[in-house]
Amino acid sequence: MSIKFGTDGWRAIIAQDFTFDNVRVCAQGVASYLKDSGLARRGLLVGYDTRFASEDFAAATAEVVAANGIKVYLCSQATPTPVVSFGVWQRHLGGAVLITASHNPHQWNGFKVKSETGSSAPPELTEKVERHINRILASGGIKRLPLAQGNSQGLIEHVDLRSAYMAQVSRLVDLDGLRRSGLKVAVDSMHGAGAGYTKKMLSGGSTKVTEINSQRNPLFPGMERPEPIAVNLTALSALVRRQKANVGLATDGDADRVGIMDEKGEFLNQLQVFALMALYLLEVRGQRGPIVKTVTAGSMTTRLGEIFNVPVYETPVGFRYVGPKMLETGALIGGEESGGYGFRGHVLERDGLLAGMFILDFMVKTGKTPSQLLDYLFNKVGPHFYNRFDVEFQAEQRQAIMGCVSQSRLSNLAGRRVVDRDTLDGYRFHLDDGSWLLIRLSGTEPLLRFYAESSSQEQVEKLLKAGRKLAGV
Repeated sequence: MSIKFGTDGWRAIIAQDFTFDNVRVCAQGVASYLKDSGLARRGLLVGYDTRFASEDFAAATAEVVAANGIKVYLCSQATPTPVVSFGVWQRHLGGAVLITASHNPHQWNGFKVKSETGSSAPPELTEKVERHINRILASGGIKRLPLAQGNSQGLIEHVDLRSAYMAQVSRLVDLDGLRRSGLKVAVDSMHGAGAGYTKKMLSGGSTKVTEINSQRNPLFPGMERPEPIAVNLTALSALVRRQKANVGLATDGDADRVGIMDEKGEFLNQLQVFALMALYLLEVRGQRGPIVKTVTAGSMTTRLGEIFNVPVYETPVGFRYVGPKMLETGALIGGEESGGYGFRGHVLERDGLLAGMFILDFMVKTGKTPSQLLDYLFNKVGPHFYNRFDVEFQAEQRQAIMGCVSQSRLSNLAGRRVVDRDTLDGYRFHLDDGSWLLIRLSGTEPLLRFYAESSSQEQVEKLLKAGRKLAGV
């Protein structure tokens, strides 16, 4: 088999391709990369989520890296991805490995690599790791140092990153003010690594936090997958309504993504949340700087860029593209359609926990409910509606599906004129009323994704239907 890193790491079905042997090959590939790049002396952080056997795969990774003479800092419990990313940044380490499949279904696990900045590994880094992996798959050469021996030799050290991360969040947002605000906050941790973090950060005042799905359960019952989107958050919606909460916050399996429910139990889509956070930083915090967004992240942030006179840059999907662009431009915020947002002054990586705190602070500073904040946003940028759906496909269908889309020379879609088409990531059709349709392959699963944004939900659904017909699925 071959091991290929996608949009955010290598992911595979547990026990089918995601095996201890293959994880050790990946670990040796990372160790070889660190030695080649001169980063080995700085050490490596290894974290993991709450999926089946994640802690064991993390231990196997630590044993291989330590056997190469590289100091390993192994998380002592399941730890959110943004907490690990911050740990790399704070400790000036050579990078990190995370055993997590983020929001994938429960059968999956994954091997993520973080750069020395704590950000998602850019393509040039993962390509180097892949070359080492291919060499190892062909010729072997994996070293192992048993965990107990690594501990006794000082090559493996167990670490708890929670306190340092929470201190960082308190520097970025007024946690004391949030604790005193008296908000009623409903939290769905989706049985993931973010369990307990929001409740801990908001404890000690009049604010009340009720958390569900805070216990580890690798099957993620009651949801298709631990992805914080409306279809998976019916329990959170019911909790918000039942408790008359001011807001609902959800984090995915590794807590680098956030989902928001308003005070009525209605889901705010990810494009709306991204635009709200950009508006919060620009208007409430009075900050200035570029906005970086992926091709799927909609046009509301583009309009905000025009209103506040800040540049907006666009990248392919994935924070391995967003993070470097944020670094290059000194961006204020970066975001993507999947609910991942990163911020200046923090590690340039998605952070669902911090994003949730920013939404709460936006509410407190303005005295507005989430639905009122959305109305306020629409008053500035105009109404924007969005949806996405995914279709599974077999590997042998890939060429035929994308052939249908790539060869299309449509002049109209869903009753609107096509004025432009781009292929920055997939195939995106721009229409004369400002709406758009994007068709692209997932970088982490065998899925064909369809995205659309327009000024009405009815037109969004028409565009998605037209896209599916175009792809022949």
